[in-house]
Amino acid sequence: MTNTQTIHTNINSISSEQWDKLLDFGSANFFQTKKAFQFFKSVGLEPFIFAIEQEKQITLLITGIIQKEKGIKAAFTSRAIIYGGPILSKKANEQDILELLKIMISHLKNKGIYIEIRNLNNYSNYKNIFEKAGFEYLPHLNFHLDCKDEQTMRKRMSSSKLRQIKKSIKTGTEIIEAQSIEEIKAYYAILHDLYTTKVKTPLPDLDFFIKMWKDDIAKFLLVHYKEEIIGGIVCPIFQNKTIYEWFVCGKDGQYKDVYPSILATWAAMEYAHKNKIEYFDFMGAGKPNEDYGVREFKSKFGGDLVEHGRFIYISQPLLYKVGKTAVKILKKT
Repeated sequence: MTNTQTIHTNINSISSEQWDKLLDFGSANFFQTKKAFQFFKSVGLEPFIFAIEQEKQITLLITGIIQKEKGIKAAFTSRAIIYGGPILSKKANEQDILELLKIMISHLKNKGIYIEIRNLNNYSNYKNIFEKAGFEYLPHLNFHLDCKDEQTMRKRMSSSKLRQIKKSIKTGTEIIEAQSIEEIKAYYAILHDLYTTKVKTPLPDLDFFIKMWKDDIAKFLLVHYKEEIIGGIVCPIFQNKTIYEWFVCGKDGQYKDVYPSILATWAAMEYAHKNKIEYFDFMGAGKPNEDYGVREFKSKFGGDLVEHGRFIYISQPLLYKVGKTAVKILKKT
């Protein structure tokens, strides 16, 4: 790197104006915004940031969070999660990317068992750079849905899903935006039950969702039926470019001709079209070589299946191996 470049590892040294300018590049997403960074910090998570500045311009930026369970589990579950990979300006060259990845590793390797970059865009042209830094590529699928034209959106959906949406609406089921903490609590109760009984991965606590709603971090689109919240979806939005499926749930199979999870997913699609948001990002569809029931569900909404994968750097191999085994056992119980 040249002498005119500065490495930033603290949010306070980064110009908000330059950060915002960098977000115009195609590799940017909601989770890399200053708003997301400050939200994560406000709910007790440990966000981190690494950036290169050249001639008063941020040319490369990586941001993410340290996640870990509470209490005695913390030492065995700590990991660094990066949603979306680096934001790359046209001035970011291979050497800069490699250098920043190495700096990031040196700062984070003692804070977690592994560093995982969950790509939301295609980084295949940079795969060799990540590998030089010590990352391994892991195949991982996702769906991206074009929401610009409602008629095309409907045509690409499966006929069964369209029928289920129509049936749900015919019963009087509505899609509403959350208006109260009580509605957030009702939604969270359904989500918590889903994660406890089926997903079996950690879920943020209720306060996380209440603050997300209060601070307008994401849209809470809820499914309302007979004076009750029976499902919903939480969707961060990035500019007019992308809406994200972050958390979705529903009391499926409990009401005749009502399909809450399907209606919640449609709610995000419809919201995107009406508000001129270009794409809906389903935020993951599992590994290609593993059965994943949710992938089948997501595939029915007409999105394009993409494999942008993930990059992982394992800093503590033994603990990582133990953790993977424990997760498999937990999901089988």
